Amino acid sequence: MALRLLQWRVVVSNTGFEVRFWGVRGSIAGGGQDFGEVGGNTSCVEVRAGDELIILDAGTGLFRLSETLVEPVRATFLISHYHWDHIQGFPLFRPGYHPDNRFDVYGPGDSAAAVAEAFDAQMRPPHFPVGLSAMQAQLEFHGVRPGDELALGAVRVRAAALNHPHGCLGYRISLGDLSVVYATDTEHCERGGLDPAMLELAQDADLLIYDAQYTDDEYRGVNGPCRRGWGHSTATAACAIARAAGVRQLALFHHDPAHRDDRIAEIVRDARALFGNTVAAREAMRIVVERPEWAAAGMREARVA
Repeated sequence: MALRLLQWRVVVSNTGFEVRFWGVRGSIAGGGQDFGEVGGNTSCVEVRAGDELIILDAGTGLFRLSETLVEPVRATFLISHYHWDHIQGFPLFRPGYHPDNRFDVYGPGDSAAAVAEAFDAQMRPPHFPVGLSAMQAQLEFHGVRPGDELALGAVRVRAAALNHPHGCLGYRISLGDLSVVYATDTEHCERGGLDPAMLELAQDADLLIYDAQYTDDEYRGVNGPCRRGWGHSTATAACAIARAAGVRQLALFHHDPAHRDDRIAEIVRDARALFGNTVAAREAMRIVVERPEWAAAGMREARVA
């Protein structure tokens, strides 16, 4: 069953968020006719919040995002971790080479130098023809630790540790009483109940973007290798978190590179039986989080635009 490209509106303020997905795959980019509906680029999500442009991760989808930006560009990167599928698009980020642009890059680390080193390393020979120093934009790197809170204009960001090999950060992005949570590359607590840190991060979120790379059978090793300990989750676990945390909209993210469009359609269908307001993140999908005037009376709704 093919997935249609929808524009979802989470109707919850006259000022709010606009979220657009540019890369939704995990592990490695791919393509082909069986992947055209969902897309094959790796993690990159654009968030417009008030006057702020926030870019979540810098996977191969960053290249497509860069083609839409009009200079001069001012943006903030929030990097979850430094596995290649989350930073591989940065060397080909064209606005990074223009001196009129400025980017603040926040990522896991105890210092700005540690974050800069992670990006510099992938651009050294023999991996890339030019180094990070070739980027003429103003680049400011910042280390982020779990529990840190950031102020980006009117936007507030809180970081939390996720369950992933070598570590990973999830981010809660808030504007007033609206919130978007980005939790890619995290493994659920299959035997010990729901992850308390994940529940706290996602509590009452208007939109939760959550790692759902594996099916339940894949995760448990039915007819293939067991994926326990690999640092990724399932749509079933995503729905459990969404229900327990009172999330209003769930976007399944970080799709397995082997999952074709029809397989992801099946995963979404089954997930909606557990949490009705679920969608599979797809390239070019746009989600708007806002509050109309009548929401002041306590009414909330999610609908397809």
